[in-house]
This record gives sequence, C-alpha cells and structure tokens, in this order.
Amino acid sequence: MTAVAGEATRETGGETDGGLDFVTVTVAGLRLALPLPAVRAVIRLPELVRIPLGPPSLDGLAHWHGDAVPVLDLAAALGRPGGAEPTRETRVVLVWHRSQPVGLRVDAMAGILRSDPDRIDPVTQEEGGLDPAMLDGLLRDGPATILKLDALIDRQFGDPAEAERTDRGTASAASLAVAGFGPVPAGGTGGAGGAKGGIDRKALLVFEVAGQEFALPVDRVREVLPAPREVARMARSKAHLLGVMAVRDRLLPLVGLRALFGLEAGEGHQSSGLAAGRRVVVVRSGSGQAPVGVLVDEVREILRLDPALIDPVPPLLAREPEFEDLDGIARADGGSGGGRRLVSVLSAERLFRHGAAIGAEAGAAEADGQGDGMEPAQPANGSNGTGGAGERFVVFRLAGAEYGLPVSAVREVLRRPDSITPLPNAPDFVAGVLTLRGEVLPLIDQRRLLNLPAADSGSGLSGTGPAGLERGRVVVVGRDGLLVGLLVDGLSGLLTVQAERIGPAPAVSAAQRRLIRRVATLDAAGDAAGDAAGAARLILLMDADSLLDMDRLADLPVTPR
Repeated sequence: MTAVAGEATRETGGETDGGLDFVTVTVAGLRLALPLPAVRAVIRLPELVRIPLGPPSLDGLAHWHGDAVPVLDLAAALGRPGGAEPTRETRVVLVWHRSQPVGLRVDAMAGILRSDPDRIDPVTQEEGGLDPAMLDGLLRDGPATILKLDALIDRQFGDPAEAERTDRGTASAASLAVAGFGPVPAGGTGGAGGAKGGIDRKALLVFEVAGQEFALPVDRVREVLPAPREVARMARSKAHLLGVMAVRDRLLPLVGLRALFGLEAGEGHQSSGLAAGRRVVVVRSGSGQAPVGVLVDEVREILRLDPALIDPVPPLLAREPEFEDLDGIARADGGSGGGRRLVSVLSAERLFRHGAAIGAEAGAAEADGQGDGMEPAQPANGSNGTGGAGERFVVFRLAGAEYGLPVSAVREVLRRPDSITPLPNAPDFVAGVLTLRGEVLPLIDQRRLLNLPAADSGSGLSGTGPAGLERGRVVVVGRDGLLVGLLVDGLSGLLTVQAERIGPAPAVSAAQRRLIRRVATLDAAGDAAGDAAGAARLILLMDADSLLDMDRLADLPVTPR
C-alpha cells in the first residue's frame, strides 16, 4: 500500500460505487480499520500450536481449512501491551499476505464501514502511539486508523526477500567441529538399518500396558493414534476384542492387551469411555489384510537391537494359549543387565486373527484380499513411494507441541539418561554427550535450540523429577555417518501422513525456515484420528539435515522471546 489510503485500496479492488469498505476492530483501546478486500474470514479464537523461533508477537499456528496459519497478537505487533487474556469477544481476522494466510488476534469486532475516499486523511504524525510506517490513513467516519498490513506483517516476520541458504547437502566432517566432534565411523549406527559391525539391527517400537513393556517391529507399525473417547463394541465378542474405531472414514478393529494377557480386568470400554492419554498402535498384519489397532497405555521408545538379543518364547510357555501372540522376548538392556529389562515382542500376524474376528462382524475386513480401503502404508525405509502413498514420521512432544522427523532419519528413541556428561566450550544448545554402544554423540537440547521455555524442574523432564514421571526421551538422528541426539519431552509414536496433508510451514523467521520447513495438518474428522477430544492436529516437521549441521545450528539467528 502507498501512503494514500484511497489509491491503495482502489488498487486492491476495495472501491465500490466510489466507496471504500473496511473491517473495523478494537485492539488495546484502539479502533483500527483493515481494507475489506484483504480480509478472508473472521473466526473465533481457535486452539493454537506454538511454533518456535518466531517473533514475540506470534501466538502460534491455527488449523484453518487444511492450512497451518500463523496467528499474531495484533496489540503486540503494534508495540502495545500484548498477552491479554482472551474473552468471548476475541476474534482472529484472517488476511492474505505474500501467498500465505495470516491471522491477527483482536479484542473484538467493531463492524464493517464504508467511507468515501475524500473522507480519509493521510497520516502526518504518530497516531495513538503507533508507528506511521504501519498506518495507511485516518477514517473520519470511524473514527479509525487504517493499517498498512504488508508493512505490519513484514516487520514481524522479517524481510521476505532474504535469500535462504541452499547448501543442504551432506554435512562435512567440520560440521561438528564446533562441539569437538568428528563423524561417527561408517561402521557405527549409521545406515538405514542402524548396523554396526555388519549387524542388521531390528527396530522395535516399545510401549507399555499395565506397567509391562511390549514391542512390535517398526516395519509392521503403520502409525500411532490417540485413543478415541468411545469404541463401538461388537455383540458377543471376547473381552479382549474391544470393538472398532473410525479412522479416515473406515473401521479399525481394536484389540486390548490388558484383557488379552490378563494383566488387569477391563479396558475401560464401558460408558465412561477409554482412559485419557492412551494410544492406539495401528499394526499392518500382512499383505491384503486390514490393519488392526492395539490399545496401549503409553508409547515409550524405539530400539534397534541385535537380533541375537531377541530370544524365542521358552518352550514351556509357548504351549500356553496366552503366549501364542508373542514372537519372542527381547533383552532391552543389551544383555548386560542380567536380564533385568525384558520386553515381550508381539506377533503382528497373530494379532490380526483377533482383529479379523471383529472386522468380519463389523464389515471392515475384506475377505477378497482387495485391502481395507485405507491409504497404503509407507515402506519401512521411509521413502515417499509412488501412487500417493503416505510418508512416515517419528512424532515427539516438545513444550506442548508435536514435532516430526522422517523415519528414515531416526535411528532410535531412548529414555533420557539419569546424567549427561557436559562438554566444555560447546554451544549453549549442546547439553553434553552420550555414549551409545561405544560411540559418543552430542546431545542437543531442543528447548534451548528452539528458544522454548525451560522444562519445569518438577516435571521430570530434566532427568531429576519425582519417581514415576516421564524423564523425557532422546531421539537419535543419523545420516551419512553423522549422529546426534535430540532431547525431547516424550514420544508420541509413528504416523503415516498422506502427501496432500503436508505443506510448507509458514515462514515466520529465517531460523524457523531453516529448521522447520514443512507442517502436517490433520483434520479433527480423523485424517489421523485427531486427539481424544476431537481437536485437529498440527505437526511441525523438522529438517534432519539441518539438525545434523552443527556449524549452521550455532549460527542460527534466534529472536529472543
């Protein structure tokens, strides 16, 4: 827009029969006007997901019509005291800015106003304490101050013409020099299989049910979803056959491990609904077979183990019916802990038999072998595949938001160690080092790197919280001989996201554009089932190559919050 509001609005098509239309709002005691042609919608304040490395005025991301929309606190963007508690009148005005929607949080709507161009005065001095560079004129009929939206939003998000670095190739040996590291040897845990010394390690997703640990091969896990509030129970079915849940408008048979293994009476499928916080591990049973959901209490970690550490079920137990669903027992302590930590490895094929008992009754399983109508599962190597197949991500939690990394880049997910060895003279975001099967790797504190608030010292995320609370997790990322650990709050699980649900992340800062390039937007109706309360999910997808380049991480332009 130019300094003359009438000319600027005529250029955007806002003039009708000589009049100019504006949406008027109130913000921090000010009455402001936004040209009507720039306004796409006005909505109630939605649930927001915080995006890191943004300006102080950024409230977070909202899910709107399949888009991830950054929402600014307009009062803070104008230099007025921001952060006021929302009220029933709080609204978000959605405008279009440089090919992406942007939301502006306002205190209330005032209305729609039409004004003649000759009743718009130019801005000659500071009005109401506002910078004249962000103003486009004064409406006498309001009275209201016209905002220059492009100048206002550009000031928050930085110069859009800033050239983004294109050297996203493999990090060199000097990439970790700032932290005193060289590349992990080729025989380390790099490579698609996480092999070491020629060992093809088996990747297992570990979860907890009634205080006991179970696992399924990662290549048999399609995704991990929040448990629904209610499950449709099938008549005359066994106690462990909980019923069916809706996923992407299809029916998913649901098996309860508590009842299957006699761990505890009941699965919570009564009228009270499933317990909050539980997860459903969606298992790919086999070619042409419908997926099966396994209800679990918590997803714990992803381990890559030497197959020699996965023992068969002892013959004496194998004869018992309750053990026929096990493929083996893994010594998750690496065989060095005297067998103190044992994980039961489930058989995906035999779990399908339970799901088929429900699926046949519900009409979900198709006996003709044509599949279940759900999107094809992503191959275990994490490639995009063809024909619109989804992309698989390891999803983790951090400061109340969900983040994802491609399965192909994640070597394993571990419990956070009780203590971390500090590294002198390392960048602030390097918490220390960790030894993993004889290899030393740097640990990146994701909260420091992304400029997020420090974890509550009593939450257990610092590794020193009260017993029984989650300590956090270490996501081990590796590629081409480089290996780093990311400290996160917890593991959500695996997720298959269709290509049409993945788009570019809104560009709110140069640092964010470098680390978070894409975002997955999942509808409440269940493109990936939504959470237990039915809210939509936004998952920020991080760039693995950028996380492995320590030189560039140390050079990130971070905006203080």
